[in-house]
Amino acid sequence: MGGARQWDVDRLSDVPRLYDVLEAAAAEAPDAPALSVDGTTWTFRELQARTDALSAHLSARCSPGARVALLAHNRPEYVAAYYGVPREGRILVPLNQRLHPREWADQIVRCGAELVIGEPELLERLAREGGLPDRHPPLTDIADLPWDGPAAIEEGERDPAEVAWLMFTSGTTGRPKGVRLTHRSLLAAITVTASGRPVLPGDVFCTPFPLCHVAGYQVILHHVFRRHAVVLRRFVPPALVDAARRHGVTNLSLAPTMLEDLLAHLNEDPAALEALRATLRVIAYGSAPMPVPLLRRAVEVLGCDLNQGYGMTELSGNATFLSPADHRAAIETRPELAASAGRPGDGAEIAVIGEDGTPLPPGELGEVVVRGAQVADGYWDDPDATAEAFAGGWFRTGDAGRIDGDGYLHLTDRLKDVIITGGENVSSREVEDVLRTVPGVREVAVVGLSDPRWGQTVCAVIVPGGVPPDPEELIAACRARLAGFKTPRRIEFTTALPRTSTGKIRKAALRTRLTPHPDPTTPSEQADPPNRPPTAR
Repeated sequence: MGGARQWDVDRLSDVPRLYDVLEAAAAEAPDAPALSVDGTTWTFRELQARTDALSAHLSARCSPGARVALLAHNRPEYVAAYYGVPREGRILVPLNQRLHPREWADQIVRCGAELVIGEPELLERLAREGGLPDRHPPLTDIADLPWDGPAAIEEGERDPAEVAWLMFTSGTTGRPKGVRLTHRSLLAAITVTASGRPVLPGDVFCTPFPLCHVAGYQVILHHVFRRHAVVLRRFVPPALVDAARRHGVTNLSLAPTMLEDLLAHLNEDPAALEALRATLRVIAYGSAPMPVPLLRRAVEVLGCDLNQGYGMTELSGNATFLSPADHRAAIETRPELAASAGRPGDGAEIAVIGEDGTPLPPGELGEVVVRGAQVADGYWDDPDATAEAFAGGWFRTGDAGRIDGDGYLHLTDRLKDVIITGGENVSSREVEDVLRTVPGVREVAVVGLSDPRWGQTVCAVIVPGGVPPDPEELIAACRARLAGFKTPRRIEFTTALPRTSTGKIRKAALRTRLTPHPDPTTPSEQADPPNRPPTAR
């Protein structure tokens, strides 16, 4: 697409690579701001130059198809890696910087990475605490790469079905799976999102979410429209307001907990509120439903629209959207819409199936499945899990829900025992496996309990074998092997776990027992209480 000019988002299906989005934007608007992170701004021309330099370096250093792991906080080079690593057939493997070093090492080994690029302090932790094998890939300081060097690249034809990013996400078996995201699936997710969350002339996008999450695809969405993307290194309300004032942010991506913190800050700083209201058009959110009181307060205080997205890594981004009009209806006449995940964007097909795999009529509860070009290519080196989850062209989300007569998706619970706390996924099985290694633990069940701030909090219920273990010892065991957000914040002891007639632990019964005032809408003990799947925001 050398020298390409503006093309409609509907034509992304004809685009072979993510890089072509950047190339077209740099050809049409070379001097327009493309990216700002932590005080550094690159134009589209500058972003392309650095992307080309990275791609040339990797082409000379790594074999075709090589996995290149990236371990860093949000920084401008991260977006260059989005485009540059897969440009000529290498695969980007973003590592979540919040994980434990042993988790990083496990993912590096499992994907067979040829190279690990990262920030020095994170690489030092990986080397010191990760337990990497003796023969491990080189660990390279991201600042030492030739970001401004020559970019001699022998370009070849690229297949849109090639894997561009390999993102690890929590599964239900206790071990995260690597999801194969192709150029085609990511560009299709961008097309779907453009229909459900339109980008308008003059928009400036801002996100505080880690770029290691699939939510980062929204940066590319805005580059499709030659728009400026502002990425915060982390979420801090004053820094967000400062970035919004400096760059004229119109579109903001937040989790509900972040929105609460932002509103609290603005309540103490009228000048910051005035600055944000001056340009803000819409707040996009995900990872949890928006409580109606918070929804009303956000609209009243900020005077902007809201747009919710439901998706996950296996869908390369969002698939359904609750529009600004839906949110206004939720405030005025239809409060039940606030708990909906919205309707599918153009190009996404949503259905609910029964236990036998047949589609269910509107209103009936079953498993949510999704079909479309945005569905990932499967799991890395896991044919059994791929065959089970990606059968017949549909992706089985593992989420229970229903579709009402107006086509809105309502998620009622999860078929998978994944806890979502602060927008991060925690596999209950993974935490249970660690706790079982502590002496004195005979049985354990880990559940997510409703939390007004984090959505859910991790709780471990222990059946001791003899003398109960020290709770601090249990927490220390988790901290030594797992990320901090996976460590239980609450530990309870019991004489027996509730079980079904077939011996399965009834986790819904545990949650009901541990919740002082259960939500009257909580489903029966045959299903888990409402929560949300991993979301792309």
